[in-house]
Amino acid sequence: MSKAIILNEKFENNGELDLPAKYDEINSHNLYLYVKSHLSSLRANTARVKNRTEVSGGGKKPKAQKGSGGARWGSKRSPLFVGGGQIFGPTKRNYNQKVNRKQKALALSYALNAHAKQESLFVVDSVKVESGKTKDAVAVLNKINKRDTLIVVNSIEEKTYLSFRNIKNCYVIEKQEVNAYLISAYHSVLIEKSVFDALTKEA
Repeated sequence: MSKAIILNEKFENNGELDLPAKYDEINSHNLYLYVKSHLSSLRANTARVKNRTEVSGGGKKPKAQKGSGGARWGSKRSPLFVGGGQIFGPTKRNYNQKVNRKQKALALSYALNAHAKQESLFVVDSVKVESGKTKDAVAVLNKINKRDTLIVVNSIEEKTYLSFRNIKNCYVIEKQEVNAYLISAYHSVLIEKSVFDALTKEA
């Protein structure tokens, strides 16, 4: 059974918290499918060319059908001409890949469990920096001592947001923004107890 690390109000180790035993049985493929779907949905999808029906010109036959000794040209819009349409070029397409709700929940549970196994899932009652100073936020991250950290809170307070916003190796989100991709993209996760309880209960 995987365990999350409990931190006290000074962000020091204060014990462990068990994750549900069923998390160990989740297949990693669920996370793979969710991340693949999430990244596909972020694609700009703007690459597009015009085919011969969309380019301008081509109203008049370029030259006579016979007599030139060359090929029979019907339109300047042919891909053979400069300024003509493109053949088999990229067009706007749908990159979305469907992942059902149960699979999303499994992916999130697997991502949390993976952090717990690596001792990089930290649970604390509240993440607040009342001073609003960046140096105080840095002090919190230094106690966690990981390369980068995802901070998940129930509700972001203004001063807490101001203290963390200029730190490049962390990202603060609220409960409704949590997804398996963000959890797996960071080397550690600092999560409030109320949010942790809600996520494990929903799963």
